[in-house]
Amino acid sequence: MALTDHYVLYSWAFVLMVISTGLFVFRSTWLPLLEPIIPEHAYTLLMPYPSSFEADIEAGLSSDSFSLAGNVTDGDSRAGLDANAKSEILGIMKKKRVTFDQARRIYLEQKMAKNGIGPDGRPLDPRAVFFS
Repeated sequence: MALTDHYVLYSWAFVLMVISTGLFVFRSTWLPLLEPIIPEHAYTLLMPYPSSFEADIEAGLSSDSFSLAGNVTDGDSRAGLDANAKSEILGIMKKKRVTFDQARRIYLEQKMAKNGIGPDGRPLDPRAVFFS
């Protein structure tokens, strides 16, 4: 049995290597097409969210109007921001391609709408009474 007897096996191995190399080189082209197909919870299983204020800053969950630097310099020992809110905000930032502040605003508006509060901060309940 010479090496030439396994030419079909070597041919398939070579073709597989060329295809996988091509997919790796051009992953920036085809990988965004898979985002709608892959469920969001798969990303949370693969990449756990940060659990400290330093990690929150590194993940982009800080801005000039929402600074976590004071917590880090004061040596705050808490576990960082709320994990559920982090996952929602990071998901909004990823899906809508917005900044952290814009994603926080969208998250807050969605949360207020779920609780029956309008964008202006007033209750949506028609029975609500306001005193000036």
